[in-house]
Amino acid sequence: MARIKGAMAARKRHKKILKLAKGFRGAQSKQYRVAKQSVMRALAYSYVGRKNRKRDFRKLWIARINAETRKNGLSYSRFMNGLKRAGIVMNRKMLSEIAINDKEAFAKLVETAKNAL
Repeated sequence: MARIKGAMAARKRHKKILKLAKGFRGAQSKQYRVAKQSVMRALAYSYVGRKNRKRDFRKLWIARINAETRKNGLSYSRFMNGLKRAGIVMNRKMLSEIAINDKEAFAKLVETAKNAL
């Protein structure tokens, strides 16, 4: 039986890593060993980044809602508590969109929250 060498599999592995490292600077996109380290680090950061993006957007929505509620004479936490007591279930993304695009409707929501408190 013929001996099978690993050259084809190794080449396939190397090409896969070097393809992922395309666009990196210098040896990081040319040499397999350096590229592998860079790609591993980049993939780890991208995984963490996907989690952080959700965190960042939530912070942005809360900041927008807070800014608009304070214009209407209420704090963010009291506004959210008032909405909860009034039985209005709406996520922060939609509340921030309303706060930006439809200020009259948001003012009515703030009044509803005030009355529920």
